[in-house]
Amino acid sequence: MKKKQIVHANQSNKRARLVWRKQNGDIEFASSTTVDEQALEESNFARGSTNTDLTRRKEISRLNRANRKLQLMKKRGKCQSSPSEVSNFGKPTCLCPFCNAIMWHQERSKNNTNISRPTFGLCCKEGKVKLPPLKKPPAYLQQLLMSDEKGESSNYRDNIRNYNSIFAFTSMAGQVDYEINKRGGAPYVFRLNGQNYHQIGTLLPKDSGDNSCRPKFAQLYIYDTENEVKNRMQASTSKEKKTQLDEGIVSRLLEMLDENNELVKSFRMARDRYQESDLENVRLRLIGKRSNDGRQYNLPTASEIAALIIGEETGENVGRDIIVENKDKQLQRISELHPSFMSMQYPLLFPYGEDGFRPEIKLEKTKGGEGKRNHVTMMQYYAYRIQQRLNQSVVLQTSGKLFLQFIVDAATCIEQWRLNWYRMYQGILRTELYSGLQDAIDNGDTRTDQVGKRIILPSSYNGSPRNKQQYYQDAMAICRWAGYPDLFITFTCNPKWPEIQTMLDFIPGQKPEDRPDIVNRVFLIKLNELIEDIYKNKRFGKAIAIVYTIEFQKRGLPHAHILLFLDLGDKDPSPQNIDQIISAEVPDKDADPEGYMAVENFMMHGPCGQPHYKSPCMINGKCSKHFPKMFCEETSIDEEGFPIYRRRNDGRIVEKNGVHLDSRYIVPYNRDLIVKYQAHINGEWCNKSRSIKYAFKYTQK
Repeated sequence: MKKKQIVHANQSNKRARLVWRKQNGDIEFASSTTVDEQALEESNFARGSTNTDLTRRKEISRLNRANRKLQLMKKRGKCQSSPSEVSNFGKPTCLCPFCNAIMWHQERSKNNTNISRPTFGLCCKEGKVKLPPLKKPPAYLQQLLMSDEKGESSNYRDNIRNYNSIFAFTSMAGQVDYEINKRGGAPYVFRLNGQNYHQIGTLLPKDSGDNSCRPKFAQLYIYDTENEVKNRMQASTSKEKKTQLDEGIVSRLLEMLDENNELVKSFRMARDRYQESDLENVRLRLIGKRSNDGRQYNLPTASEIAALIIGEETGENVGRDIIVENKDKQLQRISELHPSFMSMQYPLLFPYGEDGFRPEIKLEKTKGGEGKRNHVTMMQYYAYRIQQRLNQSVVLQTSGKLFLQFIVDAATCIEQWRLNWYRMYQGILRTELYSGLQDAIDNGDTRTDQVGKRIILPSSYNGSPRNKQQYYQDAMAICRWAGYPDLFITFTCNPKWPEIQTMLDFIPGQKPEDRPDIVNRVFLIKLNELIEDIYKNKRFGKAIAIVYTIEFQKRGLPHAHILLFLDLGDKDPSPQNIDQIISAEVPDKDADPEGYMAVENFMMHGPCGQPHYKSPCMINGKCSKHFPKMFCEETSIDEEGFPIYRRRNDGRIVEKNGVHLDSRYIVPYNRDLIVKYQAHINGEWCNKSRSIKYAFKYTQK
């Protein structure tokens, strides 16, 4: 082991840093100090030098050069600090001054320069969005959601989507992906395919001599209510692996809804009318307009929600009203703008039948003045609703799997509303400027009678072809100005971050998979910190441009792909420079325990291969990520410009799932970044034309 040396430097009585400390070939920085002549003499004595003026000047010059070099290396992230810095911005300590939402200080609005009194746009757009609070749930529902005892509460939370479906008034048209959750041990994921919308049937099931047409959804509130619990148990059609539904829970939930839910009372009113007489032509009008202010009231009465129609209907259907027919009619699609749209689908999230979004809700007037928009958008509404607030109902946030379904459902509604807006307001978008006929000819639609009406999706719609093309062109413009990107960094969310857990602790018993809203918020804060770290702190040198995009894994965790463009003076594609910023080896467990632990937790691939053929990366019996790699004594650049990282056979291993893995299974990384952010951060050098094309195609795929 080499002897540790500490050398001081002094010039014109200025402060300097301990220049270098070398042990086992690793360079580290120590704290700042004041350097004097005596320290310099001690340094010279340690080096065996004579204490003459000439020697002193040479020593000062040498140490100053070393100091400047090491300071530059520190800026580029080539030196590790000791102890290593770990990112942790702690628990949320702020409450929105307008809506009382629990927020992190890092989420404050950038428009507010008063850091000591932050305002927030994520929850209520700095006070512009005002909605009435949701009423606290009935006692029985509160017990099912919050109790930590096994039995009824555990059964309810495990099967909450199934319980909700047997009480829902409407059905979902989207196809739920059940295959994704068949892999054991993984967190639950709700994934929806196809176009999603809600439908409602007739008041009564079709007549059938063999009883094949059983009542479903809203029909269960009217038809054969003497056997309602049994009928609801039989109506369960979930394909998910589940335990048996508890008949006692179903019975008590039914009593709760009968007592509290205004929608249920409306359908019971239709049932009572059927029982009182033999009238065949009875229908139910679900009223789509409210006379009250949506900023103050969200608990309508039964008469405001629905009205019975006896005999022939008089007048046309008004606006968003829904006429629920008697029977033998087709399913009706319900508008996403109907106030009862969500409460009819989620009676266990809205046990009182509360009103949801409607376009008439106005924005509050604030000091900033009025903008172009006067009403609350659908995204603003749902963003407000999913926030967690002190002393308010947390039925949404504690509903686990049903909360996930609600978020996905709300997202599809927002997308549908935007698409409808683009379809209706093509004139405002100036679509006549697009060459529609030329586009049709280019696509092969040469017959004018088959061209039809073309709806233009502008570049402002995220995910549209023009949107992707615009991003690609912007990225290529940066490339023409800055050259090829130097680093391709993939930053993946870690659901075990302590910040996530501290927020989950506000409601005991919650897990990260129960709260994707919290997971995504923390990830965005961490991503912004990483971008600032790279850009302002010059982790890899002076960055002149950064391009990144955020995607989601199959199981829902967010990750970002970051392309980093370095200044010309910091572009160094040599193997020696690559080794300084990117490693593909197992660290020394004794010399660098922090780095070893980070690599062990985040940067090991596998185990995969023939003994582990069920690994997600295995396709046709081979690892799709091409692991294990080959051992390599030195980093090199292949003919196509891709680096082959150094992976020495030094005997260092990491044990994962009982399997010993060496450097051949390492995903390339930067040591300081993975230690600081405690996450999977894959760093790749990509300074060639083919790499830039691949990188931009990948980020905009």
